[in-house]
Parts: sequence; structure tokens; C-alpha cells
Amino acid sequence: MVRRPVAWIVAIVLFAEALGVAALNWFLGIVVDRQQMSLAGLDPDAMSVGSKAGGIVFGLYFALCGLVALLVALRDRAPAGFGRILLISVAVVHALLGAFAWGLVGPGAFAFMVVVLGLVVLLLMTYDRLEGPAGESSEPPPGKDPTPALPPTAPSPS
Repeated sequence: MVRRPVAWIVAIVLFAEALGVAALNWFLGIVVDRQQMSLAGLDPDAMSVGSKAGGIVFGLYFALCGLVALLVALRDRAPAGFGRILLISVAVVHALLGAFAWGLVGPGAFAFMVVVLGLVVLLLMTYDRLEGPAGESSEPPPGKDPTPALPPTAPSPS
């Protein structure tokens, strides 16, 4: 099946992205600090700390989403509750980053973001059916009515 390999790939990509985003923002914070850059009169120290903190927060967010994908790959079960919400939110984040990347970075970054978006959506969509143990589907077989037969009702007196 495709489900587990996709979950593994999504987990690896999100962990790599977490490290990349955190390292990039940390590097930008160091550059701002060493160059004493200022944007519209903002304090360079505040900009440096803000960049580093943002890198840590987004890195942890992507790592948490990668952990959810890793758990999906290990358990071979659909993400539920908070994990599903995290994966949906990371798909939305990648869609927005892809839109911004097209204008700011170029088509290569846009293509990467769209590929990651597609992988996350594929991960979410391949687990759409409810399955019981041993891969048995809880859906009724085709042509069989899932509702039990009800006994006939007596006519009401009028």
C-alpha cells in the first residue's frame, strides 16, 4: 500500500524542514545582531531575538507535525483529533508558503512547497476509511444494507 511510505516520507520531510527553518532563522538572527541592522527604527537586539524565537517556534511546530506523521507511519492508523488538526494546519501553512515563495524566491521553492502540500494531503486522504483490526473495513460490503431489519409495526387505530 501507499499509506505507510507516504507517512514516512512526510515525517522525514517535516523533520528536515523543522531543522532547516530553525537554522535559517537562527542564522538570520545572528546576521542582524552582528551587523546591527535596524528596520524602521526597531532595536536590532529585539529583531535578533525575535528571529531566533520565531525559528525555534516554527521549528518545533514542524517537528511536532513530523512526529504526528511518524506516529501515523508506525501505527498504520489514521491521525485523529489534535494530530489530524496539526496535519491539516501544516497543509494550509505549506499552501500559503508556496504562494509567497512563488513571488519571493521563485518557482523552485514553490514546487517544493506544492510537493510537500500534496504529500500531506495524500497522507490525510489515504486514511479516510475506517478500518478495524487486520485491515477489515467497517463499511458494509457493496449491495448489503447496513441497517438491521426492523419488525413490522401494527397499524394505528383511528
